[in-house]
Formats: sequence, structure tokens, C-alpha cells
Amino acid sequence: MARRKKGDAVSGWICLDKPYDLTSTHAVGRVRRLFNAQKAGHAGTLDPLATGILPIALGEATKTVPFLVDADKAYRFTIAWGRTTATYDREGEVIDQSDVRPDRAAVEAALPAFVGEIMQTPPIYSAIKVDGERSYDLARAGETPELKPRPVVVHMARVAKVPDIDHIEIEIECGKGTYVRAIVRDLALALGACGHVSALRRTRVGPFTEDRAITLELLEEFGHKAAHLEHLLPVETALDDIPELAVTAEDAFRLKQGRPIVLVPRQVEALKARLTPGSRTVSTMAGGVMIALCEMRAGKLEPTRVFHLDKSGD
Repeated sequence: MARRKKGDAVSGWICLDKPYDLTSTHAVGRVRRLFNAQKAGHAGTLDPLATGILPIALGEATKTVPFLVDADKAYRFTIAWGRTTATYDREGEVIDQSDVRPDRAAVEAALPAFVGEIMQTPPIYSAIKVDGERSYDLARAGETPELKPRPVVVHMARVAKVPDIDHIEIEIECGKGTYVRAIVRDLALALGACGHVSALRRTRVGPFTEDRAITLELLEEFGHKAAHLEHLLPVETALDDIPELAVTAEDAFRLKQGRPIVLVPRQVEALKARLTPGSRTVSTMAGGVMIALCEMRAGKLEPTRVFHLDKSGD
């Protein structure tokens, strides 16, 4: 007899506004306990010292996490001039100091070099693996791991405000794998200054934005599951750039059994027009409920991830 899973079959996304000084793993654990969910995960680690958007998947939504990991992100961060730290944030040991305080005009003149597809060397205090070891573990052990530059994409970078001579606030929109601390390191170097990240906030991950976010404090204040569920976003929220196809009850049954369904030519053409370049993934719905993620091949949809949801989404 199969062992019954612990927890409730809750499925959906929480757009969490992660607080300062909390790891992403601990944030996921606290949200999972609040919902008593059987499964939970997150899309895109946020450093403990950063705040902002941390999308947390519950139940069947965990099957859509890979589609959100590659999503574009937006950040707002503050550079404190005058000191460079080993970690390029406020917690690191000071390794260099300077009296140079770049003004707004100087920073705005330098930022275009950091927009577009650029080569970026990750900070040594990062989770990248070097010979099987995390780079930050090697750095903490006194080693200096060699990390190779890699291409990243920054769509936009602008000065948001200059609160005083010692600080400047910048906003960026970027693709996956971009390190804000590396941008600050390289920007300070280009300006002949010393600087580090004194505050960092992620304001968007794909379709998850600040206006959809809720704090842990507020979730914990609710105290009962019904109120929690009001803030649960649908499983398909993470799939905003994937075309959706409504299918019949008969086709939904076939897909749930892992069998492909045949498309008519007009469906094929309509889906092709909406697919992103290089993608074949299509989401299927029946009666307002997500059925499966499928690959479109030779006029058929072949299910790759099947979902077990009811109309309430849990």
C-alpha cells in the first residue's frame, strides 16, 4: 500500500517579498509550513542580504519552476562609494578604500558599457562550482578560485536617484546569471573608485512583480489556511510566455494518460505564430484547469509534464 504524502495537496505560486537576512531555503520552508503543502520550491535564489521578489512554488507548481529560472529579472540597488569589500556587499571585509566619489553624470556616462550582451566574471563569493566545490566555500577557506568570464544580458541600466555624495541608486533589467555585485565591482573599477552594494532589492522575476507580492509577516498574521489561499497564484502564472491551447475533455483524458493528441492544421499554425524562437512547449487547458505541458511535433502535442489539479487549483 502506497504511503500517504504528508501535508495538503495545495498547488500554486506565492509571490513572496522576501525579508532581509533570510535565506531563500528558509523562506520556502516557512511558506510550505504555513500552507501545509506537500511540496515546495523556489525559482531563483535571492541572497540573505537582499530583499524582494522570491517566487515560491507549491505542489504541482513545482513542475513549472524550470520555466521561471530562465526568466528576466529586475533589481534596484544602492552603491556605497569609498570602500571595496571582499564580497562586494556590506558584510565583506574591506580590501580597498578611496576618496573618489563619482557623480551622477559620471555614472550615467559609464553605464552604457554594461548594457547589452556583456562578458561578466562572477564574484568569487558566488555559488558557481569550481572542480566540484562552491566558489564561496573555496574563498572562505582562503583560496582564490579562478572564474572565467561568461556572457550575460543586461536589457536596461539607469540611475534612479542620488541620495547623497556617498551613495547612488541604480535600476537594472537583466537575463539569468547576471550578478549585481559584479556590475558594481566593474562599474567602480571603470570609474576609478571603490564601492560595494549596500542595499539590494529584486523587483521582478518574469511575471512576478512587486504589486503581486506579499510579505511573510502578513502571511503569518492571517493564521488560517483560507486567507492564505487567497494569495495563491495559479500554477500557469510561471508560463506567461508559453502559448496556451484549450482542449476537449476527451483530449484532456488522453494527455493525462501520457498519450499524444492530434492537432488540426489551423491549430498548428496558430501555435507556431505564438511560440518563442527555439521552443516547442505548449500548455493545455480544459474547463479552466491546466492539464499538461506538451511538446509540439509533427502536428501532435506530446505531454511532457502532466498536472493533477481540480478547479480550485489545489
